[in-house]
Amino acid sequence: KEMGVFPLLTDFSYSHLLSPIPPAGGPVVDFSYVGIDAILEQMRRKAMKQGFELNIMVVGQSGLGKSTLMNTLFKSKVSRKSVLAAAQEKIPKTIEIKSISHDIEEKGVRMKLTVIDTPGFGDQINNENCWQPIMKFINDQYEAYLQEEININRKKRIPDSRVHCCIYFIPPTGHCLRPLDVEFMRRLSKVVNIVPVIAKADTLTLEERDFFKKKIREELRANGIDVYPQKEFDEDAEDRMINEKIREMIPFAVVGSDQEYQVNGRRLLGRKTKWGTIEVENIAHCEFAYLRDLLIRTHMQNIKDITSSIHYEMYRVRRLNENNTVVAHANGIPEHHLAAHEM
Repeated sequence: KEMGVFPLLTDFSYSHLLSPIPPAGGPVVDFSYVGIDAILEQMRRKAMKQGFELNIMVVGQSGLGKSTLMNTLFKSKVSRKSVLAAAQEKIPKTIEIKSISHDIEEKGVRMKLTVIDTPGFGDQINNENCWQPIMKFINDQYEAYLQEEININRKKRIPDSRVHCCIYFIPPTGHCLRPLDVEFMRRLSKVVNIVPVIAKADTLTLEERDFFKKKIREELRANGIDVYPQKEFDEDAEDRMINEKIREMIPFAVVGSDQEYQVNGRRLLGRKTKWGTIEVENIAHCEFAYLRDLLIRTHMQNIKDITSSIHYEMYRVRRLNENNTVVAHANGIPEHHLAAHEM
């Protein structure tokens, strides 16, 4: 030590550095744990930062409570009528497509909600081809997304204005679907997720409601109308079992209200009558709760996934094939060569 030389410890071992012995009573280390499950937390954090988007279209003739139902679904004034002054509201001579967006936040989760309204639908004496402006609007959103997608310098996150879901309001006649209802759903079910609802269901008795729902399901099957959730897109047996229960309830018989009442010491949304209060979220009174769960709590992501992977993908393939055909004709490539290439 005096010469500055330290003795060599020949019996020194590194084993205690490589495998430390945990102190008595300390945590036991699981050496088989890799940490793959941490990806879920990473995805959650990323999703929370980015937020979510949901675009809902409401279609139905005037007076069926479309705006009220949207306000009830999101428990805030999200409908177009809630923003537009009542004095300005009048039935348009032709179908107009109007959308309004809101940023909603709940428990730290942010969502950009866009509600697309179709004033004028079904309100004219002649409603022939009244579905065409709505079909055009839906396809225009697909086209806008496609053009952003095929850009050379495309955005890191493409704004999504595609219609994820169309809530179709059926008048509570208690008899059967009108030709307008059948034609609209038959054509639009091929390009968007349609969820049919019986509007203002409190005008029907329970027996009338059940008969009407059964009749509508029969007519949908007879006309080959596949509403959401579509049977062909069930991913597994568990999905099929859950979705079968939903398909048995379609169309949902709903009542909307943004008015709060005190009932037995509880504050709830409802419609007050001489005979009592119709509770919007009480499944014994109406099926609003089932509709809300489908659209928001259980199937929201699936609705968006089907829009992206099925409806938009079909539009994208068709458009790109059209472009290939145009380019081929311009370059003088024969039709049969082009068909062989596509196959």
